[in-house]
Amino acid sequence: MTKRLQVLFDDTEYAALQAAAASRGMTVAEWVRQTLAAARREASTADIDRKLAAIRAAVRHSAPTGPIERLTSEVERSY
Repeated sequence: MTKRLQVLFDDTEYAALQAAAASRGMTVAEWVRQTLAAARREASTADIDRKLAAIRAAVRHSAPTGPIERLTSEVERSY
């Protein structure tokens, strides 16, 4: 199912959209769809970058390492 989205632009803004689309050989609608898709990808990348930064910060700390069985056993012995 597709949905229609109505966005209003003044003449100058719309002319700029037409020029951007024409320079890529596409319709204004297709240019808008592709531009919005790129904006969504960029927005989700920011979240990924934040998660990667957290992981990189975490690996700078020292912590017990080794086989999970040994670590589990050590944790259970301390209870």
